[in-house]
Amino acid sequence: MKPRLQELYFTTLVPALQKQFGYANKFEVPIIEKIVINMGLGEAIANPKAIENASHDLGLITGQKALVTKAKKSVANFKLREGQAIGLKVTLRGVRMYEFLDRMVNAVLPRIRDFRGIPEDAFDQAGNYNFGLKDYMVFPELIYDEVDKPRPMQITIVIRSKGKDASLGLLKSMGFPLKKL
Repeated sequence: MKPRLQELYFTTLVPALQKQFGYANKFEVPIIEKIVINMGLGEAIANPKAIENASHDLGLITGQKALVTKAKKSVANFKLREGQAIGLKVTLRGVRMYEFLDRMVNAVLPRIRDFRGIPEDAFDQAGNYNFGLKDYMVFPELIYDEVDKPRPMQITIVIRSKGKDASLGLLKSMGFPLKKL
């Protein structure tokens, strides 16, 4: 069974965006290719258990195992050695991506305290959207008592489009709570 957001995209949003931007072909319409969730864990240098705990939490949030990222260089001031585990990342595609996006828009973002929307100007030159959460405890999959420490996460939505305007139109039509700065 297709996720609700994926069904909405292909049945309703593709024709609407094609008409809005004047595309001749439906394959020109912007589409979300993947979502990358990244967590930097500087505390893992002193506390190796932090990687294991954060990996478990990220697995509950995304539904798949997190990849441990390692340091590329040694930095003496930070007591960091080359090859040492320093962060986590997960790449979501397909069904899991649409389900995560649906949960993010409809359940997670409204749970953030004093939430007024995510910034509208967080696009890069290619039209990809980046934003961060200061605390991942807003995800309903997590049990507050089982999480050792709230941590921030960076979320990148990779969009295949012809620029920022097309990507912005896609996210607005999907119901993203964007705010102008």
